[in-house]
This record gives sequence, C-alpha cells and structure tokens, in this order.
Amino acid sequence: MPATIMKGSIPMETKKISISAKRQITIPQKFFTMLGFDAEAECMVRGNELVIRPAKANTGGEFAEQILADLISQGYSGMELLDRFKKAQKEVHPAVEEMLAEAEKVANSEAGYESYDDVFGTEE
Repeated sequence: MPATIMKGSIPMETKKISISAKRQITIPQKFFTMLGFDAEAECMVRGNELVIRPAKANTGGEFAEQILADLISQGYSGMELLDRFKKAQKEVHPAVEEMLAEAEKVANSEAGYESYDDVFGTEE
C-alpha cells in the first residue's frame, strides 16, 4: 500500500518495490495509471535518485507550423523548402533539451537566471 510523505509542500506517494535478479521492476498499477505510462518509460539519474517517467511522445511535429511559416516567409519553396524544413526540425529537439537542462539548473539553484524584464526590458 502506498504511503504519503511530504517533500516541502508537495505530497509524494511512495511504495517499496522489489527488484528481480535481472534488475527488473514492476511499476505499481496505481502509479502506472496515474502518470499515464504506455509501452515505454524514460529513465534518468538525478543526483542520487533514479527517475522513471512516461516516455515523451516525440512525433517530430513540434513547432512544425512555425518552422514552415518562417521558411516560407524567407522565400523557400519546393524541394529547397523541404530540405530546410528537415534540417530545422532536427535542430528543435536538442535546443529544447538544452533549455530544459538549463531550467533544471536554475530550479536547483545551480545557475543564475534572467527575468522577463532582463530579456525584454520594461515598457516605459
């Protein structure tokens, strides 16, 4: 039965699970359903914790409309548009991952940050 503990002001449910001889675990049904797991999970090490979360669906269509609109406004069309679109789309995922890594550093007080006003200034 899951236990509820507090981490700061956030309640966390915990449950002790077994690890098989082949290093396999079973995600408790309640957690599996609550978090929306499907056929794949993403696994990472964060400090001294192992984090297992539902795999993010990467359809490859992230920002597709914005990328196409920008390329069309730059005058690309036909096969050249297609080639530029493919190249731009490959650059989106690494850029987003870099932004997320930087945000995590800021959240963990490992890096400084700039406010909205720092970036865009204030309206005067």
